[in-house]
Amino acid sequence: MTTSSTTVTILGSGTCVPSLKRSACAVLVEAGNEKILFDAGPGTMHRLLEAGVTIFELTTVCLSHFHPDHTGELVPLLFSTKYPDGRRRKTPLQLAAGSGFSAFFAGLGRVYGQWIDLAPGMLRIRELSTAGSDRFRAGSLTIETAPTVHRPESIAFRITDAAGRVVVFSGDTDYSEHLVRLARGADLFICESAMPDELKVEGHLTPSEAGDIAARAGVNTLILTHLYPECEDVDLIGQCRKAFDGKVVVAADLMRLAMG
Repeated sequence: MTTSSTTVTILGSGTCVPSLKRSACAVLVEAGNEKILFDAGPGTMHRLLEAGVTIFELTTVCLSHFHPDHTGELVPLLFSTKYPDGRRRKTPLQLAAGSGFSAFFAGLGRVYGQWIDLAPGMLRIRELSTAGSDRFRAGSLTIETAPTVHRPESIAFRITDAAGRVVVFSGDTDYSEHLVRLARGADLFICESAMPDELKVEGHLTPSEAGDIAARAGVNTLILTHLYPECEDVDLIGQCRKAFDGKVVVAADLMRLAMG
């Protein structure tokens, strides 16, 4: 019996800073019938189309935290799902995020009302713990979470497919022992590396810090993402090598990685 492959696409490798090269943060994980979007920054729907995926195919949207460069396209996505023909979505869309998400989404509802209110039964809200680890299933995938160091609602995600292959998505975070544990033995570790080492910003990682987490966790491949413009002319891999001697890749929009 063969196991279908799991595919990861970096839809957006950038930040809140507008860029023609890097869209805001978003990652797509595909396994079987599951198409899961991790974060939905501005430009995500455009990148999804470029990757050959429509919004109606998405089964789950997971949000690492509520900053606009990670959630800014959630409202347009729901609005586009509803109009002009809400019947195009055949299965419910699940939205998953950390503690406080129900209140955050209710706030969006007070602003946008029926414009983001999908047909009855077609939208499911899942609020995940930020006090410790949490987990849920999405088709053949197991998704585990852990709190990170950025915002009170911030969480990272560990995605395990039916063959035991593991992808970890850090979201925005500073150094976190929770993240080290969550990333343990991951095949692919998609980790934010917002600024070069010499421009460290509280609440975010640098390349050498991302490398240190990758080394401690024993990951196979490290993907550096969430890159501000200050990163463009810096040897990010060289800085990462201070701590990590495994495979390192600097993310690019629409980069596609097949796992098995």
